[in-house]
Amino acid sequence: MKHSVLLDTSFFIRLLNDEDKLHKNALDYFRYFLENDYILKVSTISIAEYCVKGKLDELPLVNIQIVPFNLDHAQRTGTFAEVIFKENSISEEKLIPRAIIPNDSKLFAQADLDKTILYFVTSDIRSKKTLNKLKTLINPKFSILDIHIPYNEAFGVLDLK
Repeated sequence: MKHSVLLDTSFFIRLLNDEDKLHKNALDYFRYFLENDYILKVSTISIAEYCVKGKLDELPLVNIQIVPFNLDHAQRTGTFAEVIFKENSISEEKLIPRAIIPNDSKLFAQADLDKTILYFVTSDIRSKKTLNKLKTLINPKFSILDIHIPYNEAFGVLDLK
């Protein structure tokens, strides 16, 4: 079974902006994943977030599988959001008449249910904090790769470039 990664909106923002301070790191991760036969995935949720300020045709979708948000993801998201709300001490009153579910909860549910996803790749430091809170009561089956850390350090490989 091939391994895969779920790429976050923040990853694409850095990858597609060559003036961003994390552009090189994002580009290096992208190359590393392709050269090492990882399956690259993006959620329709991340695509929606990207399209707030970007355009769909800017995304390198030829190399990436699109993961639609489905009923199983919705159900798992509810479980994740419940833990996150509890860990963040969100009062019941703030959840009524309806709770606004953070997108990270949805993306984490997708990553957790996909047995091939090893990493959620992001530059969003809040994602790591959120995942750590989830780990208090649930054991998600993926890890965060923070692109602030160069790929060669994250994977323990020599960078010959």
